[in-house]
Amino acid sequence: MSTSNTSVSRRRFCAGACQAVSGATIATVFAGCGGGADSPTSPSSRAVDLGVAAGRYTGSVVNVDIAGTALGAVGGAVLVESVAGVFLLSRTSESAFTAIDGVCSHQSCTVTGADGAAYVCPCHGSRYDRNGRVLNGPATAALRQFQTTFASGVVTIVL
Repeated sequence: MSTSNTSVSRRRFCAGACQAVSGATIATVFAGCGGGADSPTSPSSRAVDLGVAAGRYTGSVVNVDIAGTALGAVGGAVLVESVAGVFLLSRTSESAFTAIDGVCSHQSCTVTGADGAAYVCPCHGSRYDRNGRVLNGPATAALRQFQTTFASGVVTIVL
């Protein structure tokens, strides 16, 4: 045990106390968001994050270049981010794609995960098929589907 008596300024003490309380608060928030393995609404542990692709909004369409994304192969899927919104885009054949709204119909979280052919919401575990139909809740409403076209390595999502 040290015999030195080091004084701490009030400012240093308050700063340290604030850091400790902030850290504890953040840890509590993140623990509450996790859901836990036994929670019936926790997302599937097999779900993986989708890759992200940039969408270019022009008028009433969003264009997505598939080069360098998971959309290069049939069955691939990405989360498309654009100023017009977020979309889940999957390749269903060599020349066909499916685009659906990327916002969960349960509580408006962005759907960022996939488990096989299902999209998985990270907030409460709702699962959707590639056409936006609900596979498992708590969501009850399907995701809106958008028409797509494909030419010269670019998918066009019609809004």
